[in-house]
Amino acid sequence: MLPITLDPTRLRLAVAGDGPAAARRVALLRAAGAAPLVLADVGAGVLPALDFLWIADLAPEQAAPLAAAARARGILVNVEDQPALCDFRNAAELRRGDLLIAVSTGGASPGLAGMIRDRIGALFGPEWAERLAGLGARRRAWRAAGQDLPAVVQATRDAVSAEGWLA
Repeated sequence: MLPITLDPTRLRLAVAGDGPAAARRVALLRAAGAAPLVLADVGAGVLPALDFLWIADLAPEQAAPLAAAARARGILVNVEDQPALCDFRNAAELRRGDLLIAVSTGGASPGLAGMIRDRIGALFGPEWAERLAGLGARRRAWRAAGQDLPAVVQATRDAVSAEGWLA
Protein backbone atom coordinates (compact mmCIF):
# COMPACT_ATOMS: atom_id res chain seq x y z
CA MET A 1 0.00 0.00 0.00
CA LEU A 2 1.07 3.55 -0.69
CA PRO A 3 -0.37 6.22 1.63
CA ILE A 4 -0.97 9.50 -0.19
CA THR A 5 -3.40 12.38 0.06
CA LEU A 6 -4.87 13.88 -3.09
CA ASP A 7 -6.57 17.20 -3.79
CA PRO A 8 -10.02 16.07 -4.97
CA THR A 9 -10.69 19.45 -6.59
CA ARG A 10 -8.05 18.60 -9.20
CA LEU A 11 -9.43 15.17 -10.03
CA ARG A 12 -12.32 13.75 -12.03
CA LEU A 13 -14.10 11.37 -9.67
CA ALA A 14 -17.22 9.27 -9.99
CA VAL A 15 -19.23 6.72 -8.08
CA ALA A 16 -21.08 4.05 -10.05
CA GLY A 17 -23.98 2.35 -8.34
CA ASP A 18 -27.28 3.13 -6.72
CA GLY A 19 -27.64 2.00 -3.13
CA PRO A 20 -26.47 2.59 0.43
CA ALA A 21 -22.79 1.79 -0.17
CA ALA A 22 -22.67 4.12 -3.17
CA ALA A 23 -24.40 6.85 -1.16
CA ARG A 24 -21.84 6.43 1.66
CA ARG A 25 -18.98 6.73 -0.81
CA VAL A 26 -20.49 9.87 -2.38
CA ALA A 27 -20.92 11.40 1.09
CA LEU A 28 -17.28 10.64 2.01
CA LEU A 29 -16.01 12.14 -1.23
CA ARG A 30 -18.09 15.27 -0.71
CA ALA A 31 -16.80 15.56 2.88
CA ALA A 32 -13.30 15.55 1.40
CA GLY A 33 -14.18 18.49 -0.86
CA ALA A 34 -14.83 16.47 -4.02
CA ALA A 35 -17.69 16.95 -6.43
CA PRO A 36 -18.06 13.40 -7.71
CA LEU A 37 -20.20 12.44 -10.65
CA VAL A 38 -22.89 9.98 -9.61
CA LEU A 39 -23.39 7.29 -12.22
CA ALA A 40 -26.50 5.40 -11.09
CA ASP A 41 -27.01 3.56 -14.39
CA VAL A 42 -23.76 3.15 -16.27
CA GLY A 43 -22.49 0.56 -18.68
CA ALA A 44 -18.90 -0.26 -19.58
CA GLY A 45 -19.20 1.62 -22.88
CA VAL A 46 -20.48 4.94 -21.50
CA LEU A 47 -17.83 6.01 -19.01
CA PRO A 48 -16.92 9.70 -19.01
CA ALA A 49 -13.30 10.85 -18.73
CA LEU A 50 -12.27 10.11 -15.12
CA ASP A 51 -9.25 9.71 -12.89
CA PHE A 52 -10.91 7.54 -10.21
CA LEU A 53 -14.04 5.41 -10.18
CA TRP A 54 -15.69 3.86 -7.13
CA ILE A 55 -18.12 1.04 -7.90
CA ALA A 56 -20.61 0.05 -5.21
CA ASP A 57 -23.92 -1.78 -4.94
CA LEU A 58 -23.46 -3.56 -8.28
CA ALA A 59 -23.58 -7.32 -8.72
CA PRO A 60 -20.20 -8.88 -9.56
CA GLU A 61 -21.34 -9.62 -13.13
CA GLN A 62 -21.92 -5.86 -13.58
CA ALA A 63 -18.99 -4.59 -11.52
CA ALA A 64 -16.23 -6.69 -13.10
CA PRO A 65 -16.75 -5.58 -16.74
CA LEU A 66 -17.23 -1.97 -15.66
CA ALA A 67 -14.00 -2.11 -13.66
CA ALA A 68 -12.16 -3.68 -16.60
CA ALA A 69 -13.46 -1.04 -19.02
CA ALA A 70 -12.46 1.77 -16.65
CA ARG A 71 -9.01 0.29 -16.10
CA ALA A 72 -8.51 -0.06 -19.89
CA ARG A 73 -9.09 3.71 -20.13
CA GLY A 74 -6.50 4.45 -17.43
CA ILE A 75 -9.04 5.06 -14.67
CA LEU A 76 -8.11 3.82 -11.20
CA VAL A 77 -10.89 1.65 -9.77
CA ASN A 78 -12.22 0.64 -6.38
CA VAL A 79 -14.98 -1.98 -6.26
CA GLU A 80 -16.74 -2.12 -2.89
CA ASP A 81 -15.84 -5.31 -1.01
CA GLN A 82 -14.09 -6.92 -4.00
CA PRO A 83 -10.36 -6.42 -3.34
CA ALA A 84 -9.30 -8.43 -6.39
CA LEU A 85 -10.94 -5.79 -8.62
CA CYS A 86 -9.40 -2.79 -6.81
CA ASP A 87 -6.48 -0.61 -7.86
CA PHE A 88 -6.72 1.26 -4.55
CA ARG A 89 -8.39 0.93 -1.18
CA ASN A 90 -10.04 3.56 0.97
CA ALA A 91 -8.75 4.15 4.46
CA ALA A 92 -10.95 4.62 7.49
CA GLU A 93 -10.92 8.42 7.90
CA LEU A 94 -10.99 10.71 10.89
CA ARG A 95 -11.49 14.39 9.95
CA ARG A 96 -11.01 17.32 12.27
CA GLY A 97 -11.08 20.34 9.99
CA ASP A 98 -7.98 20.06 7.82
CA LEU A 99 -6.55 17.33 10.05
CA LEU A 100 -6.98 13.99 8.31
CA ILE A 101 -5.97 10.77 10.02
CA ALA A 102 -6.32 7.64 7.91
CA VAL A 103 -6.11 4.00 8.97
CA SER A 104 -5.77 1.16 6.50
CA THR A 105 -5.43 -2.58 6.75
CA GLY A 106 -4.89 -2.92 3.01
CA GLY A 107 -8.37 -4.35 2.67
CA ALA A 108 -7.68 -7.23 5.07
CA SER A 109 -10.09 -5.97 7.72
CA PRO A 110 -11.93 -2.70 7.10
CA GLY A 111 -13.84 -3.27 10.35
CA LEU A 112 -10.60 -3.27 12.34
CA ALA A 113 -9.46 -0.11 10.56
CA GLY A 114 -12.72 1.54 11.62
CA MET A 115 -12.25 0.43 15.21
CA ILE A 116 -8.72 1.85 15.29
CA ARG A 117 -9.97 5.10 13.73
CA ASP A 118 -12.62 5.36 16.44
CA ARG A 119 -10.00 4.81 19.17
CA ILE A 120 -7.82 7.54 17.67
CA GLY A 121 -10.90 9.76 17.42
CA ALA A 122 -11.21 9.63 21.21
CA LEU A 123 -7.70 11.10 21.44
CA PHE A 124 -8.18 13.74 18.73
CA GLY A 125 -11.52 15.41 19.38
CA PRO A 126 -13.26 18.21 17.50
CA GLU A 127 -11.05 20.83 19.17
CA TRP A 128 -8.26 19.76 16.83
CA ALA A 129 -9.93 21.53 13.90
CA GLU A 130 -9.46 24.91 15.61
CA ARG A 131 -6.00 24.00 16.89
CA LEU A 132 -4.82 23.16 13.39
CA ALA A 133 -6.39 26.28 11.89
CA GLY A 134 -4.52 28.45 14.40
CA LEU A 135 -1.27 26.58 13.96
CA GLY A 136 -1.63 26.84 10.19
CA ALA A 137 -2.00 30.62 10.48
CA ARG A 138 1.11 30.78 12.62
CA ARG A 139 3.01 28.63 10.12
CA ARG A 140 2.08 30.98 7.28
CA ALA A 141 3.26 33.94 9.38
CA TRP A 142 6.56 32.22 10.20
CA ARG A 143 7.16 31.45 6.52
CA ALA A 144 6.19 35.02 5.50
CA ALA A 145 8.73 36.30 8.05
CA GLY A 146 11.42 34.32 6.21
CA GLN A 147 11.85 31.34 8.52
CA ASP A 148 13.20 28.29 6.71
CA LEU A 149 11.58 24.87 6.97
CA PRO A 150 13.72 23.54 9.86
CA ALA A 151 12.94 26.68 11.88
CA VAL A 152 9.22 26.34 11.16
CA VAL A 153 9.30 22.69 12.21
CA GLN A 154 10.97 23.65 15.48
CA ALA A 155 8.54 26.52 16.06
CA THR A 156 5.67 24.09 15.49
CA ARG A 157 7.15 21.62 17.99
CA ASP A 158 7.64 24.40 20.51
CA ALA A 159 4.06 25.68 20.08
CA VAL A 160 2.50 22.23 20.39
CA SER A 161 4.66 21.48 23.44
CA ALA A 162 3.82 24.82 25.10
CA GLU A 163 0.09 24.14 24.59
CA GLY A 164 0.47 20.59 25.94
CA TRP A 165 -1.58 19.21 23.04
CA LEU A 166 0.32 15.92 22.79
CA ALA A 167 1.40 15.58 26.43
